[in-house]
Amino acid sequence: MALFPLIRPLIFNLDGERAHRLTIAGLKALPAGEAPRQDPLLGIRVSGLDFPNPVGLAAGFDKDAEVFAQMLRLGFGFAEVGTLTPLPQPGNPKPRLFRLEEDRAVINRLGFNNGGLDAARKRLERRRAGGPSAPLRTGIVGVNIGANKDSSDRIADYVGGVRTMAPLADYLTINISSPNTPGLRGLQDKGALDELLSAVADERPPGGPPLFLKLAPDLDREGIDDVTDVAIARGMDALIVSNTTISRPELRSRFGGEAGGLSGAPLKSLALEKLREFRSAAGGEIPLIAAGGIETGADAFARIRAGASLVQLYSALIYEGPGLARRICADLRRLLEREGFRNVAEAVATERLS
Repeated sequence: MALFPLIRPLIFNLDGERAHRLTIAGLKALPAGEAPRQDPLLGIRVSGLDFPNPVGLAAGFDKDAEVFAQMLRLGFGFAEVGTLTPLPQPGNPKPRLFRLEEDRAVINRLGFNNGGLDAARKRLERRRAGGPSAPLRTGIVGVNIGANKDSSDRIADYVGGVRTMAPLADYLTINISSPNTPGLRGLQDKGALDELLSAVADERPPGGPPLFLKLAPDLDREGIDDVTDVAIARGMDALIVSNTTISRPELRSRFGGEAGGLSGAPLKSLALEKLREFRSAAGGEIPLIAAGGIETGADAFARIRAGASLVQLYSALIYEGPGLARRICADLRRLLEREGFRNVAEAVATERLS
């Protein structure tokens, strides 16, 4: 981890997608180690799960459930794998992943490239089975599920994802907010969402994992109210706010005009604004998980005070390296202590909404 500043220029000389694959290969060569233990100050219970700390790895990094154990070893309180679709798919044509170095951002139009549910299922089954060569058995691992691009029945795709992964995941995320699968965000419309969430809730077995819903930061207030009402009515266990954005703030990089979802530092203010709007809409009836532009302990603390019980990050890892989760946790601990909070839960939603 200490070597990252030295090797970063070499990594950044590679195409972003190739660099990511080399990173995954390097992580696979590492032993799983141990996940973080429950921290009295940072630990928090959300949707029936005890998270050792509130800093999670967002979906998109470990698409095929290859290195979740290694990422937990790096200090993440939980790791979310995927997005996984029922059938393997190559995703959109390359190039499709762009680093915006001047903006500390990323634009991607990957399009749910992954090896499919069955391949990931076998890796997650080894986690449950144990054994000396098995990945880490402890630690919270969520599974993010989506629909195939050419599916004739996207609701059936999500239902199949719940059916396949419910026995193996600590929680499941229904991802309807990627901008890179045509028409997918239409599932955020009130009627379509009600049909989808009713179907996946019915498929979840008794005592099955919590269901989280991942949403776009591009919803207007009416859309936020509608989505929140449906999610609560259909028994969702948390909302993840938010995915990448199709909006474009002022960007300095030459890649700023590329099509796809924007993530990283430029998303920070929008994601925080939308978190506050979802908090207002939810009225405390459903937990919120914050994502988008989180780079520091101060960022994490701001999201927690704005209403998030947990936070997730991915793009910042590209710029800050593998020690980021531990640094954020250390900074968050100091901020909680400085402000007199005895634990993370006490700090949630303490920011006064205007």
